[in-house]
Amino acid sequence: MATALKNLSEYTSSGFGDLSQTRIGIVVSEWNEQITNALFQGTMETLIKEGVKTENIVVKTVPGSFELTLGAQKMFKDIYQDDEYKKALGIIVPDAVICLGCVIQGETRHFDFICNAVALGITEVGLRYDRPVIFGVLTTDNLQQAIDRSGGKHGNKGVEAAITALKML
Repeated sequence: MATALKNLSEYTSSGFGDLSQTRIGIVVSEWNEQITNALFQGTMETLIKEGVKTENIVVKTVPGSFELTLGAQKMFKDIYQDDEYKKALGIIVPDAVICLGCVIQGETRHFDFICNAVALGITEVGLRYDRPVIFGVLTTDNLQQAIDRSGGKHGNKGVEAAITALKML
C-alpha cells in the first residue's frame, strides 16, 4: 500500500503476549543521520511500548545503508555457539533484526544499485538464519519525502519496522 494512503505509525497491537524475553537487534545507518535517528526513535519507542526490555535490544551502527546487510549478519554471527558461552561473554543473539536506513535519489544510478543491493542482502540474511530481518529503509526521491516518513506527516517507518518484526516473531 502506498504511504500516501497509510500512516506508517498507525497499527493495531495484535496482542503480542509476553515480549520480556524477546531479543531484538537494530542496525542503523549513519548516512542521512537526521532521518535514521528519527527512525531509530520510532523503533525503540514502539518496541518498549509493546513490552520488549531495553536490555534485550542491541543496537549497532554502520556507515551507510549498503552496510546494513553485513551489520545484520554480524548480529547473528554467534547464533550456533553454545548458550552458556554466549551468556558468559554477554552476547545477545537476537530473535529478529531491524535494519534502518535512508537512501535519497541523487543525480546518478547509484540510488538504484544501493537500493537493490540492500533489499536483496537483507532478504538473504533473513533466509540464511531463518529469522526475521526487517527492511526499515526509506528509499525516497528527496529529503522532504524522507522527513515525511520518519516522523512527519506520513508517520514513522521505524514504528512500522518494529511492528513488522514483532508480527514476524
